[in-house]
Formats: sequence, structure tokens, C-alpha cells
Amino acid sequence: MDLKGAALVTGAARGIGRAVALRLAEDGFDVALNDLEYSKGDLEALSQEISLKFRKTIITLGDVSREADVIRMVDSTVQDLGGLDVMVANAGIVSVVTPFPDTTIEDWDHTLGINARGIFFCYKYAAQQMIKQGRGGRIIGASSVAGKQGYATITPYAASKFAVRGLTQSAAKDLGPYNITVNTYAPGFIDTPMLTALGDGLGGAEAYKAKRIQQTAVRDIGKPEDIASIVSYLVSKESHFITGQSISVNGGIYFD
Repeated sequence: MDLKGAALVTGAARGIGRAVALRLAEDGFDVALNDLEYSKGDLEALSQEISLKFRKTIITLGDVSREADVIRMVDSTVQDLGGLDVMVANAGIVSVVTPFPDTTIEDWDHTLGINARGIFFCYKYAAQQMIKQGRGGRIIGASSVAGKQGYATITPYAASKFAVRGLTQSAAKDLGPYNITVNTYAPGFIDTPMLTALGDGLGGAEAYKAKRIQQTAVRDIGKPEDIASIVSYLVSKESHFITGQSISVNGGIYFD
């Protein structure tokens, strides 16, 4: 496998996705940047930053929960960057914070549609392209600590992240013979706009973050770059014997 090829990162406009895109560019990859239409300005700014690292970028807008959009993202990456060697299916949302009995079917379908079906589409069409290329590849998805241990008030989110782990393990079995590894990262509390929004929904972002910091073994909150460093390793030559794994980056919220 040529470890310096093209990568596609979904949900790249901010937070973990943005940090991952920058790190992959630093590692020598050309990067296709995906997010929703309203994030175009943020993606353009990120593209300019990556160009300073002398890597090519393209912007491919679209909704990962729509199959046609994901097909177009992959096709655009292949056409403009010469192939697809790394797929980072990062895009996701956090559920409306509500007790399980009050969870609506609309919230369930919306969350699972993006966090589970969206990653399924990304895995599927990346795998098809990588098999066609015949040079292996790396597929990486976004799970969560909530995909290993359920949490109150975010049932659809936790269910979606458990689904990503099962999808990853099954895909790893099927794709191993093609020299394609499939793994996930499972963040704990990472200082991102999503965490801030979750904290606001629970009465105040700063108080929420302070509370969560006290629950970690290292008494700190993670940064997007902490996840990007795991992705950097998972796409490296050294990680060729790691597949089907969900790697916790959680500061010791719990140990698994």
C-alpha cells in the first residue's frame, strides 16, 4: 500500500474532523474535505491552511446520510486526487438530550441516519474503490465512549455508536483479504463545538466540562489533536496488523 495517497475526511469543517484533515496533510496525504453546505466557508479556510503544507485539497459538500452524496464524494476524490487510500468517516451528531422514555422516533431516525447509516455508506463505497484500486487501504470511523458504555439521556447517540463498532468489526473481517484495515476511534470528552453544544443543553458548557474533567483519571479534557494522532497512527505502515478495533481516547473515564 502506498501510504502517501489521498484521504477523504467527512465532517471536516471543525472539531475532530478538522484536526484529522490537518494531521493527514502533515503526514503527506492529499485531502478531500467534506461537510454540509453551510460549512463551505470553514472548509475553504481549512483548504487554504492545508495548501500551505504543499498538499492538494478538494472540497466535496454533501450529507453522509444520503447514499448519492457519498458516492459523489468518493468519485470526486478519485477524479481530482487520483484515488482513495484513506477514508475517515468522522461526520456525526449528538442526540437531543432527553430521558429514554421521551425519545422521539424523529430523533432516533435522524441520529442513526447520520451516525450509523452515514458511516455504512462511507465504509461501503470506500471499500469498493479500494478493492478496485488493488493497493489496500485504511478505513476509519467515529465511535465513542458511548459506543462502549451506554449513557443516560443520549440513547440514540449511544445506539448509533455501538452500531459503528459492530459495523467496523464485520467490515474488517470481509476486507482484510484485500489489505484494507477497518478501525474506529472512541473519544471520551473532547473539547469540540459538539461538546460545548451538549453542555449548553445541560445547563452550561463550562460547568459541564469542569464536571467531566473530574471524572477522568488524568483530570483533563481531550483536544481534537489527540484523536488526530490516533488516526495518524492507524493510517501508517506500522498499523498494518491492527484491524477491527475501537481505540479509546478517553483520559481514563473508564478502562476497557
